[in-house]
Amino acid sequence: MDEAMRGPAFDSDEEIRQETMIINMGPQHPSTHGVLRLLLELDGETVLSCKPIIGYLHTGIEKNCESRTWMQSVAFVTRADYLSPFFNELAYCLAVERLLGIESPPRAQVLRVLFSELNRISSHFVWLATAGLELNAVSVMLYGFREREMILDVFEAATGLRMNHAYFRIGGVIMDLPPGGEDRIRELLRVLPGRIDDFDHLLSGNPIWIERNKGVGFLSAERCLAAGVTGPPLRSAGVARDVRRDEPYSGYETYEFDVIERSDADCYARFEIRLDEMRESLKIVEQCLDRLQPGPVMIEDPKVRWPAELEVGPDGIGNSPAYVKHIMEESMEALIHHFKMVTEGVAVPAGEVYQAVESPRGELGMYVVSNGEHRPYRVKIRDPSFVNLQAVPSMVEGGLIADVVACIASFDPVMGGVDR
Repeated sequence: MDEAMRGPAFDSDEEIRQETMIINMGPQHPSTHGVLRLLLELDGETVLSCKPIIGYLHTGIEKNCESRTWMQSVAFVTRADYLSPFFNELAYCLAVERLLGIESPPRAQVLRVLFSELNRISSHFVWLATAGLELNAVSVMLYGFREREMILDVFEAATGLRMNHAYFRIGGVIMDLPPGGEDRIRELLRVLPGRIDDFDHLLSGNPIWIERNKGVGFLSAERCLAAGVTGPPLRSAGVARDVRRDEPYSGYETYEFDVIERSDADCYARFEIRLDEMRESLKIVEQCLDRLQPGPVMIEDPKVRWPAELEVGPDGIGNSPAYVKHIMEESMEALIHHFKMVTEGVAVPAGEVYQAVESPRGELGMYVVSNGEHRPYRVKIRDPSFVNLQAVPSMVEGGLIADVVACIASFDPVMGGVDR
């Protein structure tokens, strides 16, 4: 080095600045499907520590359920994980049905499985679209939302809404498939396998996609289990845990499907798992369509609803003056029951229950407590996004800051469920 350049700053390595940099990633970032803040400590490009900070999207869904009837609470829980609302509804309704000691009719159970698996596919399409956008695969984002729209069109035709449907109800589902509904779903079965293959061909061998995901975000099975991680991140580490198979509900034990797993435990393995899970969900949907038999879609137990033959009055309009006059002539007890069901809702026997389902992000559980009244005493949601976020520091610490986004995207967190 030129003598003129020498000075106190270059005399000793000990005098070189050693402090790290603290930066905020967020509090808003698209790959999180909501508002998440990551407090990162960096040494150059290397992440030394990561602290996830949540609470920016708090909605008070759990607390709101305590001041609503059991049936009204469906409209609240469906809004927690808003990318997979059917799973919120299913876990809650199954929990309440266990407390009531009832079971939904066979056709309703098949419809629940059918819509849940379609929802799993639509959720994975959103993950694929947003994860691709985060890693600059803009075409993938456009195609992912295009395929999702096809599924949302079916949801809208059947439930009247594109998301947050409140379609699953205690004792069944609110209504049957619309005319032509089965044909529209079979059209999805015809089109979507080829579209999923297109994503596979587009990304699986893409050198940039491989470079950004292969070997990135490694999370061992031991760390997953220690943090309670479930879903694709756990299965990517070689642990084939799936609530549908291990603790079956809604008749899942009678369906044929494979639990997809990998052993690389990185972002690329999670990508492969979600692609194959969409294919398995299509297999389940096809089995559902083959099993659909005519029948009621809502239980007729008087603990849950008034008698079906009294639902609609002679003029064809339920709750009309003619209808009220009709049940008054039939039975005063029927009128009282109708009035109490409308104003107070169902009374659930005292008890507590935990019901888990396999959502697109992992184990989604509902811990529901009743004190025998017409409203829940407590509804506690075990949201997989909330639990999985605990493992983010283990994934990103020691890696590059450029890989943090890929790691977060591979977990597919939905902050509505985290901040419920």
